[in-house]
Amino acid sequence: MSYAVKEIFYTLQGEGANTGRPAVFCRFAGCNLWSGHEPDRATAVCRFCDTDFVGIDGAGGGGVVSPRPRHSRRPSRPPGRRAKPRRASSCAPAANRCCSSTRRSSNRCTRKASRSPIETNGTQPGLDGIDWVCVSPKAGAELVLRQGNELKLIYPQAGIDPESLQALPFTHFFLQPMDGPDRLRNTQLAVQYCLEHPRWRLSLQTHKLLGIP
Repeated sequence: MSYAVKEIFYTLQGEGANTGRPAVFCRFAGCNLWSGHEPDRATAVCRFCDTDFVGIDGAGGGGVVSPRPRHSRRPSRPPGRRAKPRRASSCAPAANRCCSSTRRSSNRCTRKASRSPIETNGTQPGLDGIDWVCVSPKAGAELVLRQGNELKLIYPQAGIDPESLQALPFTHFFLQPMDGPDRLRNTQLAVQYCLEHPRWRLSLQTHKLLGIP
């Protein structure tokens, strides 16, 4: 089985609980909440997405990927790096296999510190064999995956109250200010909410502040 991948690149994780850690991002093409084309944004379920996931021509190297068994994969980068599919939306089985196949086979990478994280909008069932699950709910989409390691809510979103999510079985809860023309106001709102509700922590898009992918 083959999967469409927008790009694969090495950088630092910019958001959430793993901020600042090296990661190999595997960004899948396509999303089940928006076509990715600007004329369709106004009618999409998710209208604030800032990720380019259209096509398989990403600058970091994309294409049609056929995952090989883990033992046949030779490390193409120094050991100790993390693999992370950035989008899982409508291709949960693909995410699982691609994520697993990009693990490194060196001794250092098989240590507990090496993880295969995934970020998903939570509209698909859970995945087997994933070390770290980050769910980022979107207003207007049914939240099917309701447990994991990290819940990261883009804030504010009309139709989603953080209070309605904080009882779900996640270890970490993050509010991330919605980017766009109201970013500064959204950041102030997120800061204030975190101050008043200590269950939640602030997540910033530090990769944008640093000018890295």
